[in-house]
Amino acid sequence: MIETIYFAGGCLWGVQAYIKTLKGVVTTQAGRANGSSNSLDGAYDGYAECVKTDFDAEIVTVAQLMDYFFEIIDPYSLNQQGNDVGEKYRTGIFSKEPRHLADAKKYITARADRDKIVVEVLPLLNYVKSADEHQDRLDRYPNDYCHIPKELLQKYL
Repeated sequence: MIETIYFAGGCLWGVQAYIKTLKGVVTTQAGRANGSSNSLDGAYDGYAECVKTDFDAEIVTVAQLMDYFFEIIDPYSLNQQGNDVGEKYRTGIFSKEPRHLADAKKYITARADRDKIVVEVLPLLNYVKSADEHQDRLDRYPNDYCHIPKELLQKYL
């Protein structure tokens, strides 16, 4: 069964490059989540850069995806990942499925460092696909800046 969850982990280029290599992930799309407008005409209006992730729930669970996601983020950093600073670079998990959010909250609650974690876990209110130039960006421009170490991006290839 194909399900959809959204991961915000700083700059979406690296997050997409990483997540699309994971076993059970079917497709990914770079975008923005939970902003206050329906367009991205230069204004971010509260959006978080994210990756729409379609995954086969019979192959990979939300908890497993969370394990992978926590490998590439600093879960203690508010509105910053690497050199990227600002609200649009906050970390979060968004979904329209309440059980995805429950699984993500359970994952965080089970961690010994849960009191330091600032990763949002919220219902997906809205989503806007990023421009084509941002889709699979690191495939086309592998030397562009990315906060995720290159060796980690290639770990699952």
